[in-house]
Amino acid sequence: MVYVTSVIGNFTLLFIIRTDRSLHEPMYFFLCMLSSIDLVLCNSTTPKMLGILWLNSHEIYSEACLTQMFFLHSFVIMESALLLAMAFDRYVAICNPLRYTSILTKCLIAHIGVLAFSRAVALMLPLPFLIKRLPFCSANVIHHSYCEHMAVVKLACADITFNNIYGIVVVFFIGGLDMAFIICSYVLILRAVFRLASTEARTKALGTCASHICAILTFCVPAILSSVVHRFGKNVPNHFHILLANVYMMLPPLINPIVYGAKTKQIRTRVKSFFSLHFIISTNISSDAAKADSVQQSHWNGRQHR
Repeated sequence: MVYVTSVIGNFTLLFIIRTDRSLHEPMYFFLCMLSSIDLVLCNSTTPKMLGILWLNSHEIYSEACLTQMFFLHSFVIMESALLLAMAFDRYVAICNPLRYTSILTKCLIAHIGVLAFSRAVALMLPLPFLIKRLPFCSANVIHHSYCEHMAVVKLACADITFNNIYGIVVVFFIGGLDMAFIICSYVLILRAVFRLASTEARTKALGTCASHICAILTFCVPAILSSVVHRFGKNVPNHFHILLANVYMMLPPLINPIVYGAKTKQIRTRVKSFFSLHFIISTNISSDAAKADSVQQSHWNGRQHR
């Protein structure tokens, strides 16, 4: 249910933003990128999870495992970059609204997307090669539903210090820098908001940030919780670690389209109009079919009478 809802929700967002020209604005372009990343994330992990649970398919080729790991971690890094870009979008919209469209041009948005992609690929491309060089023991059992970097590295029968250091550096470089810039953006946003004269204006300005804050919390809280439990929870059962890892991967693709669909008025209105139009068309078709059946029945009765 989570998988189907995630796919339908993100495809719906992409379809609405693509077809409605009034939504061709910087915020919605970033939202399209976020939905695309969420689609890749849920499709790179959930089908294998379902295979494990439904078909008892526990095996995976080493090449497929490394490919899944590369896509998984690359797109997580891209999502972090997109959340940072969306924080910058909110900062410009609130702190410098008159220059919003002149600052966030389509060219700049495209460059941000390319930069997020390039950064993720550059940081994650060495991972498969670093793991390929390691010898592995006979019991190659990954205690996860997907090929997570450290879970795979721990299977090696060799010194994995360099892999550990590389993973920690990437996490701190990505998570630390992105989160620091996001916090700086919101400090500047709050400073600008509290300078507004009326309470209504403050509430409206903060309301535009609600969806983005929910997306950040959905992305960060499971990751932090999983990391803390993994580092300090010595006696925590293994299945609890697996559950946290699954929540970390499946929650953002599920929550993001729901939150943005519910909190963004333009998207909410477009979804309602789409489904109401579909209902009207279905009702009209049913009504026309009933009329046709009635006419056909009257002709048949007339023939019987004659």
